[in-house]
Amino acid sequence: MTTILGWIGTGIMGSSMARHLLDAGYALNVYNRTQRKAAELLNAGAVWRNSPREVAEHADIVFLMVGFPQDVRETILGNKGVLEGMKPYGIIVDMTTSSPSLAQEIETECRKKNVISLDAPVSGGDLGAKNGTLSIMIGGDQQTAESLAPFWNLMGKTVVYHGSGGNGQHAKMVNQTLIAGNMIGLCEAILYGFRSGLDMENVLQSVSGGAAGSWSLTNLAPRILKDDFAPGFMIEHFIKDLGIVLEEAQRMGLALPGLALAEQLYVAAKSKGHAKDGTQALILALAELSGVSCKQKL
Repeated sequence: MTTILGWIGTGIMGSSMARHLLDAGYALNVYNRTQRKAAELLNAGAVWRNSPREVAEHADIVFLMVGFPQDVRETILGNKGVLEGMKPYGIIVDMTTSSPSLAQEIETECRKKNVISLDAPVSGGDLGAKNGTLSIMIGGDQQTAESLAPFWNLMGKTVVYHGSGGNGQHAKMVNQTLIAGNMIGLCEAILYGFRSGLDMENVLQSVSGGAAGSWSLTNLAPRILKDDFAPGFMIEHFIKDLGIVLEEAQRMGLALPGLALAEQLYVAAKSKGHAKDGTQALILALAELSGVSCKQKL
């Protein structure tokens, strides 16, 4: 019997991820709060449903990629949510970056209805989503996670199982902590290079292949040099992630002062009107601190 899929959340990353499943020949039922954002998928053959519950009623596996933990809660556990419509032994896969404790709560509620849930957040941004090269971090039932390998492989290049429910989200929090400090260094380094008069295209050529190399340096620094602050991942979503890390760290008795600084700087960038810009727009807030006009080349 052919597996029928559902997809909820057709934003910057979700639409590309869902398209890989559709292009592979799977029947796909789709819902998004704003229907026009699903137009490309619908034109390619996906079927529109009017609520998360309706998606679940017509699918064996439902994937979701929404914005914030409250969106995850509402989409899965809320009125007309996925769990209301899911058949026994159906599978819910939350690929949103969300709270580990919420993932555990969802797993508990799903078990009561003989539904399986996995938390499977991703890293790789808009390019990784478009190219099917995401890193996927999975928590939940291992046998179920392994059975979904055909779907993981359509969306990602690196797929790692991390253990029980919530552990996929914990792994993603490690990822976001690494990125947060890296982005401060990246933006400060570019500001230093510009102020010292260097040709930054040449500088990137020098440093990208050395010990300073990183995904952010390779993919986001060139965007900064082109004054391209379009979101591969929005600042407001990154602030959400950093808040989750800090909350979990407090619960575990960890002090993460570097991460707290990164959160403050990103909040400052948001207050300057960059909430919907990509995380690389942090450099605009830092440039302002240095008295550099954002209306010229840094």
